[in-house]
Amino acid sequence: MSEDFYRIKRLPPYVIAEVNAMRAAARAGGEDIIDLGMGNPDLPPPEHVIEKLVEVARKPSAHGYSQSKGIPGLRKAQANYYGRRFGVDVDPETEVVVTMGSKEGLASLATAITAPGDVVLAPNPSYPIHTFGFIIAGATIRAVPTTPDEAYFESLERAMAFTVPAPSVLVMGYPSNPTAEVVDLAFYERVVEFAKKHKLWVISDLAYSELYFDGKPTPSILQVPGAKDVAIEFTSLSKTYSMAGWRMGFGVGNKTLIAAMTRVKSYLDYGAFTPIQAAACAALNGPQDIVERNRQLYHKRRDVLVESFGRAGWDIPSPRASMFAWAPLPPALAHLGSLEFTKQLLTHAHVAVAPGVGYGENGEGYVRIAMVENEQRLRQAARNVKKYLQSMGVNTPARGSG
Repeated sequence: MSEDFYRIKRLPPYVIAEVNAMRAAARAGGEDIIDLGMGNPDLPPPEHVIEKLVEVARKPSAHGYSQSKGIPGLRKAQANYYGRRFGVDVDPETEVVVTMGSKEGLASLATAITAPGDVVLAPNPSYPIHTFGFIIAGATIRAVPTTPDEAYFESLERAMAFTVPAPSVLVMGYPSNPTAEVVDLAFYERVVEFAKKHKLWVISDLAYSELYFDGKPTPSILQVPGAKDVAIEFTSLSKTYSMAGWRMGFGVGNKTLIAAMTRVKSYLDYGAFTPIQAAACAALNGPQDIVERNRQLYHKRRDVLVESFGRAGWDIPSPRASMFAWAPLPPALAHLGSLEFTKQLLTHAHVAVAPGVGYGENGEGYVRIAMVENEQRLRQAARNVKKYLQSMGVNTPARGSG
């Protein structure tokens, strides 16, 4: 009996899980760990959303199997969201599917459209499902940069010219997880033009669509005329409405891709619990003040993080969007590498972050910091970091820790 499973062999050890285990052990030992590692919102959803969940859950008829593609009202609510937010007309019957978070949607789509040996263009560094969803499905990954500049398109051109077989799928995600980079509509226009020229499917991950700062709303690729000919986009309620554990997401766009993913999902699940889908309708259709409130919350946390960590001796670029900062290691400690630095930060500063190498080899030299603790805790983290840096012989500013 073989225990050498094909797909398991293609998955490397998940280094972030190693850090998570250390964090859990430290907390079990009574240590106060400031957890900036996982992008896990620390606030609840709006009260009216919770009330809708409870209301529907009390109905005896609500506890049977739901619909794999999502209840009609929820698909319509997501279509309406695209209309009012992006000015994009979406058919809720053929261009929307409800997913159990965008992560499940990406994995289901990869299963639906990927054959062993297919080549997929995916960013490096990137959120792991962008690559491993396709690796599990049997594909080969060719990495492209995350930075959306001219080098990005040069990399795409080289990939199409020199890869055999030619790539069939391009994956992207902006605002980026982990790097927090953003793009404008002109970038998406070039991507759509490139995809049509080279017969590529485009998968856009827009999970952080509403967490933008400095007054510049993030665009959707579907705003580009003709984008639905080649593109599908995934969104999520996790961060926008603080509903991460509810696992509510959507795929929107190209009818062929939506149909393929819907067919695969019909074999794998019966959809999310109906009361959760009803509550998701309430989130999308009801008062939207939480969207701006959460945006301002993360904006303030960003400013506190950048300011206080800078005063502690660790300069962190200010992210323009998302709930993450992509931080280069302090130069004096860059030789440690992201995994060892992360371990030391956890052990000696009691601050958990995510090692950049966990998002791909091009993430080495960085850590991802999630802004999921309140401002007081962020300042405490900065004080702890300052003490750690000083213990390592790193010169820190004399003006206090923030």
